[in-house]
Amino acid sequence: MLTDVHFGLSLVFWALAIIGFLMEAFSLVDVLRRPAGAFPAANKQTKKLWTIILSFATLFGFAAATLYLDSLGMFAIAAFIAAVIYLADVRPAIKEYGGNDGRRMGPYGPW
Repeated sequence: MLTDVHFGLSLVFWALAIIGFLMEAFSLVDVLRRPAGAFPAANKQTKKLWTIILSFATLFGFAAATLYLDSLGMFAIAAFIAAVIYLADVRPAIKEYGGNDGRRMGPYGPW
């Protein structure tokens, strides 16, 4: 019975690691798509710094999701927090300063 609980808990943590990795990868792709001038205009750190932070976050998230190393636990949590900060604070601030999110804009709005 104890091994079933342990296996179920391991599965839950692995699923959370996968979700964290997907968030970190999405954040990295998003920061690469944004123009560099939008970051200082929004009074945020530079694009280069956010690219480095999110690259390491994605690396640690990938390692945690695929290898599930207990020693990476703190790094995986820090990587998830970096992605959440980018998605919740930086991304909304820089959206209005550039980048069209892949949408085409016509003279009267998106088309």
